[in-house]
Amino acid sequence: MRFLLTIEKDKGKLWGRITYKDNLITDHAGSVKALEKKMTKLLYDFHGIGSVSFDHSYDLTVFFERFDFLKQSKIAEVAGINPGLLRQYASGVKNPSAAQARKIEKAVHQVAKELQSVSLHAA
Repeated sequence: MRFLLTIEKDKGKLWGRITYKDNLITDHAGSVKALEKKMTKLLYDFHGIGSVSFDHSYDLTVFFERFDFLKQSKIAEVAGINPGLLRQYASGVKNPSAAQARKIEKAVHQVAKELQSVSLHAA
């Protein structure tokens, strides 16, 4: 069974949440893998679900930590927002509105699409 795992960072911990049959299941861990393991156990303990996989929805702090190879300034440029503001979102100093988060997500998807079309060759 596949679940959407929403991952946020607060006070140095990764917090995750999923909803199953109107039940909100939450826990925290030090890494995404550890969080997935805990959530899998909770799903088994409370709902008897043994085989699970997760799609991830990240807050911007966790996203830019997880994908730290991305240039925040380039994502900001593609999204059409101020790079300093994006850095504040990524550091957790400020939180984006839903509209800003969608703009950033769209920019990330655009960059990913461009990367998918890349073809490399040996010289």
